Amino acid sequence: MKKLTIIGHVPSSNTLKLREAVLDGAKNIKSGKVHLNCKTPFEADATDTLSADAIILGTTENLGYMSGALKDFFDRTYNETLEKKEGLPCAIYIRAGMDGTGTRRAIESILSGQKWRLVQPPLIFRGEWNDDFVKQAHELGEAMCAGLDAGIF
Repeated sequence: MKKLTIIGHVPSSNTLKLREAVLDGAKNIKSGKVHLNCKTPFEADATDTLSADAIILGTTENLGYMSGALKDFFDRTYNETLEKKEGLPCAIYIRAGMDGTGTRRAIESILSGQKWRLVQPPLIFRGEWNDDFVKQAHELGEAMCAGLDAGIF
């Protein structure tokens, strides 16, 4: 069985909605061939990455950078997972009050060092809250799980 790991920072009700939408989208793929693992960055550790066949990372934009929670996750797991998950299919979503550019760049830099593979452009939810963000997050989870299930990733 393959494993899709979702690591999403959820400091607010809206970011919780986003992570839950990603998870619900992944649950729409009911083949029974993909196990779902969903945690906050504080709960996740290197074993979550090492056991993943694909990963979705969610964060807020904080002062033009990723959340401290996601940065902490990378700080704790980077060396332990380095060179062990090269090519890991990955997707990112960012809840950005501004434009999310600095956050995207910072995460992409870490992913580049890990040699993980982005399977789609980062999904950036910019500006004021919009309920359409939930639909897009749902579609992200569904697409990632479907790709893993079908052997595309």
